[in-house]
Amino acid sequence: MPPTADASVNPKVLWIARLEYRFQTWRERRARARGLVPAVTPFPGYGGPDWVRVLGRVLIAPPARTASPGEYASVRGWRSFVAVPVGYAQVTVVVDGVSHDVVADRGGVVDVRLPASLPPGWQTLTVAVKGGKPVETRVFIVGAETRFGVVSDIDDTVMVTALPRPFLAAWNSFVVDEHARQPVPGMAVLLERIIRENPGSPIIYLSTGAWNIAPTLLRFLHRHLFPSGSVLLTDWGPTHDRWFRSGKVHKESNLRRLAEEFPHITWLLFGDDGQHDDELYTNFTRDHPDHVKAVAIRRLSPAEAVLAGGRTVVVEDHTTAGVPWVTGSDGASLQERLEDVGILERGARP
Repeated sequence: MPPTADASVNPKVLWIARLEYRFQTWRERRARARGLVPAVTPFPGYGGPDWVRVLGRVLIAPPARTASPGEYASVRGWRSFVAVPVGYAQVTVVVDGVSHDVVADRGGVVDVRLPASLPPGWQTLTVAVKGGKPVETRVFIVGAETRFGVVSDIDDTVMVTALPRPFLAAWNSFVVDEHARQPVPGMAVLLERIIRENPGSPIIYLSTGAWNIAPTLLRFLHRHLFPSGSVLLTDWGPTHDRWFRSGKVHKESNLRRLAEEFPHITWLLFGDDGQHDDELYTNFTRDHPDHVKAVAIRRLSPAEAVLAGGRTVVVEDHTTAGVPWVTGSDGASLQERLEDVGILERGARP
């Protein structure tokens, strides 16, 4: 059932949220009338020794075109937004032979933690919407002995997008061919080296981007040889008290969740100075000093800063943070800085 009102909600925003829900329900009815059926689009999740976080989205997608076959066929962003989300869909997740019945949220997103007992590393699960065919998804199981992990932003940290500016955000998301997006030089090499020097460590790609573009992002990361990792995105649209979901709150809540789920892991945090990453990581380090190994902030070039609407205010003095705090313009410069502070082994470059 759609969410109900309470004393703390904004009536105008709640009305917009209800209107959006009714519109998506109408789209779902039309799609089903055309004979289309829902399916789960899975996203890589993660887990611990006795649990897993399963991620995906239930969608009714338009018929696939066969003119450009292949996993890495050219895909423009707008195609990711024409699929119809199926709110409150019933989904079955099979973990190590055990079935779990869960329910997607209003936007069709499945984000659920389930009991499991799986060995460390990438493991395969199956998910299926009621009446649909099961599909495979992957989760990275973090071993009990693991003490290090990586959290990385995506936009302007590993991929040049100039996302904060609304017009360019829409252009990049809806129009630009995914092959036209460019990686930040050296970041794939840096992240791959970090994971190679810390085998068994998880990498979490944490972004304010919408779940709609998750398949495009995953193809981008794979094509440009970034290490495989879990992806945590968000859902656009109004909630009971906001016109749009807060990307900053999304990042804050997931960082806190990672700290709670993995109390023995210290994280190397990657971000950029075109959004709120410096402030966000400063606050997280202050509140959770035992969970941060180091912070690496990519400095945007002058041209990128202009496109991004300027740089955010960066705290100049991080000495009170108690952890190494480095900046650089690309992966190579960040790699040098991380060597200087002892996070990476000097002289161990590929």
